Amino acid sequence: MITRMSTLFLRTLREDPADAEVPSHKLLVRAGYVRRIAPGIYSWLPLGLRVLRRVEEIVRQEMDAIGAQEIHFPALLPKEPYEATNRWTEYGPNLFRLKDRKNADYLLGPTHEELFTLTVKGEYSSYKDYPVMLYQIQTKYRDEERPRAGILRGREFVMKDSYSFDIDDEGLSESYRKHRDAYIKIFDRVGLRYVIVAATSGAMGGSASEEFLAESATGEDTFVRSTGSGFAANVEAVVTPAPPAESVEDKPAAEVHHTPSTPTIESLVDFLNANTDRKFTAADTLKNVLVKTRRPGAQEWELLAIGVPGDREVDMKRLEASLEPAEVALLEESDFAANPFLVKGYIGPKALQDNGVRYLVDPRVVTGTAWVTGADKTDHHVLDLVCGRDFTPDGTIEAAEVREGDPSPDGNGTLVAARGIEIGHIFQLGRKYSDAFGLDALGQDGKPKRITMGSYGVGVSRLVAAIAEQSHDDMGLAWPREVAPADVHVVIAGKDETVRARAEEMAAELDRAGVQVMLDDRTVSPGVKFADAELVGIPSILVVGKGLANGVVEVRDRASGERTEVAADEAVSHLIGVVRG
Repeated sequence: MITRMSTLFLRTLREDPADAEVPSHKLLVRAGYVRRIAPGIYSWLPLGLRVLRRVEEIVRQEMDAIGAQEIHFPALLPKEPYEATNRWTEYGPNLFRLKDRKNADYLLGPTHEELFTLTVKGEYSSYKDYPVMLYQIQTKYRDEERPRAGILRGREFVMKDSYSFDIDDEGLSESYRKHRDAYIKIFDRVGLRYVIVAATSGAMGGSASEEFLAESATGEDTFVRSTGSGFAANVEAVVTPAPPAESVEDKPAAEVHHTPSTPTIESLVDFLNANTDRKFTAADTLKNVLVKTRRPGAQEWELLAIGVPGDREVDMKRLEASLEPAEVALLEESDFAANPFLVKGYIGPKALQDNGVRYLVDPRVVTGTAWVTGADKTDHHVLDLVCGRDFTPDGTIEAAEVREGDPSPDGNGTLVAARGIEIGHIFQLGRKYSDAFGLDALGQDGKPKRITMGSYGVGVSRLVAAIAEQSHDDMGLAWPREVAPADVHVVIAGKDETVRARAEEMAAELDRAGVQVMLDDRTVSPGVKFADAELVGIPSILVVGKGLANGVVEVRDRASGERTEVAADEAVSHLIGVVRG
């Protein structure tokens, strides 16, 4: 069927939407693919829905190919299964909660581990039933605090989530491998440049976890990779190599020094270098950052101190990932007022531990290392405070920023940073959810065996935006052929009836050959048609215009911009060859 632009429900825009920050948001709106309804909520118009459905079908084909079976759950879900796993509270304000007319609690599903687990429990009971892999492609809901970037970070989005159920850990590893391979095929088919990185599991739980990130300067995720190996990880998942412990016996005694007007690391280092016979850098200091945390469902906040080398900042995303599912917030003035032992700019380990504040330090703070840090008194610092001799942390935490040039955790090379868009995430969940619901199978020995699970997500609607981020230029979108809303965009560039009739004829021939055609048969100027063809981004553009008088038409490759004159009589066969590769 030929799509005629004269009747297509489409209005292109010449100006960027006022709230758009990233290219995909600007271009998907301008090209008439999506329209904003409310913050983080978008309608899919005909062209956008075609792209979304083509992406869905690629995902579906690759999931079916590994033996996964498609099912579909409701988005409106009862509270009770999520209470059983604690996620009713752990999800916090990101969960859309509502009540029915009988005052019963419900939620709009952000993800469906609970329902998949209960469904398998209700159907299967023997080891002979396993392994099984189930998936769905469905709309999810999360109450994002700051929805942004159009469909990249929305409150309603389409996701493929699949789950594997195995008798043992070896089976889980195989299911995980199958999904990983399927994801590689999916992202290769949609034409993305991506990287696979080690990741954290967050509120999902579980052990092994990897993210697939589409490389993009506008991405929200920062990842690092090694210059000397294949190591790559989301910054939240980077494990800091700890130096070896040192002797505490050969360190000088700790001494408190008067350090007037030195509340910052920079001012402290300048003062010490000007007033002592030693040379210090920010890396010699220990910065103690205070936050407060609250467990899901708890009413009271608890103080937490984070000790990091003074040349590093605390990365809130890494800190939150380390403490998840607990809520984290910086201290306010009222918190300092309620805890006068916290002397801003001069906080040290002694006051923290004397007052029962949990104190976690960066892995670089090992036994025997000596530090300059706060002396818990205005205008005073202590020099040569030795870990393991003068203070003992309650543990370590990954919270300090990861920087380019840091040693790679695998010991090979150094780290370089880049940004990406999360498009897929795979987890070895283990038995968190099967434990919560008692999902067992009767084993060969007649004894119950606890099922182990994997969880695997692809952001289907986000994929559309990620592809747009990588496939565009100054004029508009340039879709990879596998996901484009049509194969060939036929432009009638002239009012001559001969031109129009020949263009119609070519479009019909392409259609009969199974090529998806969009025909611009509108009564607007050629300039408007060309601009819209570039904006909409269909891979091949066939221009039928004044060259027809000489027996030629023009074929344009949208991605490369290459233009080729082709004999009119050969244009259809030429394009069929291009489309079919």
